[in-house]
Amino acid sequence: MAAPLQTIAVGVVVERRKGVTQWSDFVWRPVSVLVGAPDSQPWTKLSDDGERATFFAGTAEIELYRTETPYYRENLASSSPALWVALHATEGEPPFTLATVTADPAEGESLTETATNIIEQVPMPDAIQQIVGAFVAEHLIKQPFVKRKRDRADPEALGRRTRIGDEESR
Repeated sequence: MAAPLQTIAVGVVVERRKGVTQWSDFVWRPVSVLVGAPDSQPWTKLSDDGERATFFAGTAEIELYRTETPYYRENLASSSPALWVALHATEGEPPFTLATVTADPAEGESLTETATNIIEQVPMPDAIQQIVGAFVAEHLIKQPFVKRKRDRADPEALGRRTRIGDEESR
């Protein structure tokens, strides 16, 4: 796989709230992304009000590729540009590892196919929107629309054909 042309360091904040069913004690979900890589240790508790707690889950890098610029452009043009954050469950403490963060909606959707990770869409901070927008402006290759022409039908090819066995018997 090709190396990304640009990366953006981000920190991820996750929320833990009490579960509402008898099968889960807590519900975890990514809630925001911080621009840059904070100096805090992963899984540092940021707040706790008894019902909800937030944690700094760790840092990741958003990788930007030239081939994905049309997807980034569509994301930025939407009413609410987003990032997709994937958390992978562990068997111990901490309960999750930060798998990836992406600005590509197609990649974000493909992350949901495994059903073993927690995938959440979070708002894209303005500073990241500007970086991704500049990347798109520099690397987007607009491909002109080319209408394909159909092949003309050969009227003789539509005529009656003889079976293979019929020709040999004559």
